[in-house]
Amino acid sequence: MSVEGVTTARTFLFVPGDRPDRFAKAMASGADAVVLDLEDAVAPPHKRDALANVVAFLAERGADAGGPPVVVRVNTDGVEGELTALAGVGHPLVVMVPKAESAGVLAEVRALLPAGSGTIPLLETAAGLLDVREVAEAPGVLRLAFGHLDLCAQLGLSPDDDRRLGPARFALVVASAAASLPPPVDGVATAITDDDETTRATRSAVASGFTGKLCIHPRQVAVVHEALLPTGAELAWARSVTGSGAGEGASSVDGEFVDRPVLLRAEAILARARGAGTS
Repeated sequence: MSVEGVTTARTFLFVPGDRPDRFAKAMASGADAVVLDLEDAVAPPHKRDALANVVAFLAERGADAGGPPVVVRVNTDGVEGELTALAGVGHPLVVMVPKAESAGVLAEVRALLPAGSGTIPLLETAAGLLDVREVAEAPGVLRLAFGHLDLCAQLGLSPDDDRRLGPARFALVVASAAASLPPPVDGVATAITDDDETTRATRSAVASGFTGKLCIHPRQVAVVHEALLPTGAELAWARSVTGSGAGEGASSVDGEFVDRPVLLRAEAILARARGAGTS
């Protein structure tokens, strides 16, 4: 398990656990992390086979295999049996916990996993959103993820209504920062073949403080990576600020007030570009 890889991943590509023929393709897709899904992507009659496929894949891959880190999304029902089976692989795992609502449940999940394992709580219910700080501060949490589709279904909202979902996204970003976690991961873009919509949704997430996105198709990976990059104007501004020597007290750069918070923002933009291999 690469904890660092999970905490810095920009893309998390879902693969149904009952489609082992797709596992290798997902690992070679260019995604920063692969999510082997035992939950929504798998029909109930195929859950048992999916679990067996995932356990076999993880056991064969081992703890120190190369390639992107692997995350397993478990179910809410029957999760204890799933976790016991997963723990049998004998090395640390990263588990995505759907409908995460309490630190207590996350502690129970982690207790059933090998030492060194971590969790990614998926915030996708009203109760989870109200208790997001507790969830973020639970031991073993690596990063928060936003499940906006389930939340919208519960609240009767449109998944594309960024304005009304803004407060929910802000809550995850604030809770992550308060718990010293990396910025959270945004929910999926459902328009698989509409690259423009995937780009729009990703850039909206970036503007909200997110640095990663869940993906449901390999073609979305490159689109999301591109949309997460700083714009040319952002890079130019960040370079002008960091290259000015500003930061010790307040100063002016190209007529703009610059103090330490402004410098930190500029440095974060440049770090985002470096993380994607852009100078």
